[in-house]
Amino acid sequence: MPTNRYLHSAQQWGRDGEQLILAGERIFVRHRRQPDKPVLLLLHGFPSSSWDWQPLWEPLGEHFELLALDLLGFGFSAKPNRRDYSIHRQADIVEALVAAKQIDHCQLLVHDYSVSVAQELLARQQQRGDNRYRSCCFLNGGLFPETHRALLTQRLLLSPLGSLLNSLAGYRQFARNFSRVFGPASQPSEEELRAHWWLITRDGGKHLFHNLITYINDRRQHRQRWLTPLQQSAIPLALINGSCDPVSGQHMVVRYQQLGCRLDYLAQLPVIGHYPQLENSEAVLEHYLAFALGDH
Repeated sequence: MPTNRYLHSAQQWGRDGEQLILAGERIFVRHRRQPDKPVLLLLHGFPSSSWDWQPLWEPLGEHFELLALDLLGFGFSAKPNRRDYSIHRQADIVEALVAAKQIDHCQLLVHDYSVSVAQELLARQQQRGDNRYRSCCFLNGGLFPETHRALLTQRLLLSPLGSLLNSLAGYRQFARNFSRVFGPASQPSEEELRAHWWLITRDGGKHLFHNLITYINDRRQHRQRWLTPLQQSAIPLALINGSCDPVSGQHMVVRYQQLGCRLDYLAQLPVIGHYPQLENSEAVLEHYLAFALGDH
């Protein structure tokens, strides 16, 4: 049987990290220590993991000290089978990580699910009046519930039928739905899909699809709280967005601008979908460095 290089990469990613107890939960962390460089905190999307950042890990490491984690329920972190996951809880875990690593200041690069985690972090920062988070760059996330076009599968998982639907679904359904949000010319390979599926389902993690999908409700409930830090931001904000994304594509950028949110840097990738860091990591690197290392 041929070796799956993506699966090997994912397994090595896990071996190169550490397990920490943060806010009472077992959380997987990757930390590339470089004390002479600014800290960049990378937060992943749903339903994947910090392994999404692997294509950017080495090149970003030339400029930053890197810190990433698998949020609760994802990847190599603990996956308790319960439906009380919340964006606020994930933000608690991120703040516990920042405290445990004794990080005074960092920049944020966040994708998908974690744009909401970042919005909560920025809302807390506004309340505290500090400047722990110096900048934030969003990749293809549902920043506004009115522009988040949930797939039919996501809507069903959120319903009372979610648990039953999830128990009946398998790899093929995942592969079809996951591939649907990528650009037409940057589709994931079978090997890549198998590696993501392994990360999702390890340690009994398949339940995350219906247990963690409740973040959609969090976005509706906390819309104004999470909008205010974007409209009244004291730090630079950027969007790097795959326009072909059916969930959070060009329509999300239009709404961002309509709402008068601060925008210091905008890159729209016309043929890229929901996972720009996987579909065109070179473009994401180029644009992120232009934002993070440029003058604002």
